Amino acid sequence: MAKKISFKLKPLTKNNIWEYLFYFLSAISLILLLTLSQDAGISGDEFYHYEQAENVYKYYASCGEDSTAAVITEKYNLPYYGQSIDNLAYFITKTFNIDNYMEFRHSLNSFMGWLAILFLGLLIKRIAGWRAGVFAIILMMVSPRFIGHSFNNLKDLPLATATIMSIYYIVKFLDSLPKIRISTAIMLSFSIALAISIRVGGLIVIGYFALFALVYYFWKQKSLKKEFLRVFLWGIAIVIVGYFAAILSWPFGMKAPIDNTKETLDSMTKFAIAIRQIYEGSSQWSDILPWYYTPKFILTTVPLVVLAGALLGVIFMFKDKEKWFYYFVLVFSFVFPIFWIVINNSNVYGGWRHAIFAYPPLVGLAALGIDYFKKGKLQIIILSAFGLLTIPPIYHIVKNHPYEYVYFNELSGGMEKAYGNYELDYYYHSLREASLWVIDNAQKDSLTLGDKIVVACWHPKPIQYYLRKDTAKFETAFIRYNERGESNWDYAIISNTGIYPEQLRNGTFPPKNTVKEILVDGKPICIVVKRTNKDDFKATQLKNQGLVDEAIPYYQSAIRADGKNETALINLGEIYLRKNNFDSVIMLMDNLLSFSPKAENANYFKAYALMGKKEYDKAIDICNKIIKDNFKYQGAYSLAANIKLQQQDLVGAEGYLNGLIDIERYDNQTIQQLLAIYRAYGLDERNSYVKLYSLLSKHYEEKGNEKAAEEYRNAIKQIYNNR
Repeated sequence: MAKKISFKLKPLTKNNIWEYLFYFLSAISLILLLTLSQDAGISGDEFYHYEQAENVYKYYASCGEDSTAAVITEKYNLPYYGQSIDNLAYFITKTFNIDNYMEFRHSLNSFMGWLAILFLGLLIKRIAGWRAGVFAIILMMVSPRFIGHSFNNLKDLPLATATIMSIYYIVKFLDSLPKIRISTAIMLSFSIALAISIRVGGLIVIGYFALFALVYYFWKQKSLKKEFLRVFLWGIAIVIVGYFAAILSWPFGMKAPIDNTKETLDSMTKFAIAIRQIYEGSSQWSDILPWYYTPKFILTTVPLVVLAGALLGVIFMFKDKEKWFYYFVLVFSFVFPIFWIVINNSNVYGGWRHAIFAYPPLVGLAALGIDYFKKGKLQIIILSAFGLLTIPPIYHIVKNHPYEYVYFNELSGGMEKAYGNYELDYYYHSLREASLWVIDNAQKDSLTLGDKIVVACWHPKPIQYYLRKDTAKFETAFIRYNERGESNWDYAIISNTGIYPEQLRNGTFPPKNTVKEILVDGKPICIVVKRTNKDDFKATQLKNQGLVDEAIPYYQSAIRADGKNETALINLGEIYLRKNNFDSVIMLMDNLLSFSPKAENANYFKAYALMGKKEYDKAIDICNKIIKDNFKYQGAYSLAANIKLQQQDLVGAEGYLNGLIDIERYDNQTIQQLLAIYRAYGLDERNSYVKLYSLLSKHYEEKGNEKAAEEYRNAIKQIYNNR
């Protein structure tokens, strides 16, 4: 007769109340994350990785015949990403024909976020008991940025989960020595595989395993000395199994498991894509951000309760000598990735999401710091103080859902100080709420040119997703904010990401005719604008047809309707520039610069007009200003070089042309101008080319592009061989 299986819960007592609280908070946090994630918008990266997941599915479905998922091209580098969670989400939605596939992705990602919280809690419980584990869960749940990314960031958040899971099983594996628990070894291999299968950067957990095992060995040397070889071989086996298990879900890695992994690591270290973002009050390129970008962003966006707790953890790690190894694990797992980003001058952006995998160890350290106080009045005071410090992030989460990740702590001055000085909704969560508002409120009017209402956005794919069931009424269009008047649209959804920070601070944004604002702590992170005048669009159509005289009155009409219409001001200025009406150009550009002083095209046109008036020094000053504000603005270098040439200043012109080579924005005109300058110096044609190729080879050597540098060195050799 089969035995009856029964589960009995331990009676609730003073001794196990923290254990029950751990279980309760774990369950509540799962329910909350799954529920809250359904309100989140689509992140800025989701569709790119969704499309790669589709390619991965086709790769396996065709047994590799459709190799798109494994082929790197100049414009397509997503095969470098393992993105196993994206791939899993696509497989499930494809298999079960899930219509709301983005919402399902968010559910899966929130589950991964919950696993990160759970495994951190289990790790801290193993180190210091159930109470400390409870504190870890609470601190994670009051971390707005982590919670926000658990909604829809299937790239960075799952790596955080895999990392803390790996750390947990590393500690568990080491604590079990000299006995080898097969179940722990299997789970450690699985967590290593999961980390690598998400991003190749997950290889860091192998380094953690090696380092922590070595430190643990020296700590427990007396009891482990005879077991070294056996444990070492087990460790090698665990890593090998984990690595090759990860490769199985990564087409690019499968093609060449060693070489392609190395190539991917190199590509991530030299990540080529640079974007502009607001940092410390100005628009800066991500590849030249100050070294302290990531540390400062963490310091200003992590709840003070975590920072204060972590500070206590660092202090007490020197007193709690029995647990020093575990403190070391947590401190190293947080500090090392940040240190690595800093010393390698890594190209990071979007806050500290690239380093979010280092956050759970910081929270674990904070939990240990708070848990250190266990007796007496001091315990009550400390716990009360930390309870009070949880109020601001909890208030932010409740008030600003689903924009939890748009959070700045009290140390930074909160949103009041952050607005216009730092990027806010850099992942475009707010496009969902704006799209739903348009669905409910948008109506055709006399300006609507066709049968459908045109909804425009700089990031249109999420808009298309939300409007996919209303295609009879809506269509979408792409616009850039500063050029929005050049296209036909009836409603525009505009996130404040990419807006000049000066416009955010001086109130130019939101613009005229804004009909909906999405706010975080009273500051608009996204707006909906209704079109009330299309004269700028009509004028642009005429201008593009070459009918510039007919376009002028329409641009003038658009400016009368809205004196801050950037499209009308800049395009009318361009027309006047073609007509050599330099005074009108300067007047229009001064108007635009009065509310957007760093608008590059406006400054460029003004400098061009000043050159036309032979006011060379003023024009050069503006070119230098443009370069200072945006060192990658090609036109400013070219214009300044031409001005210097008109002044017969060959050295000055050469300097600006060399600047174009430095930023790799040079073209054939740049090359011909440099050759002409060399010949003016007295060099013959052959030596002019030698000088040019020497310049280019040195540039590429400094950039680490040895292939390009070698091509120019070979070109020099060819010139000498042909003498």
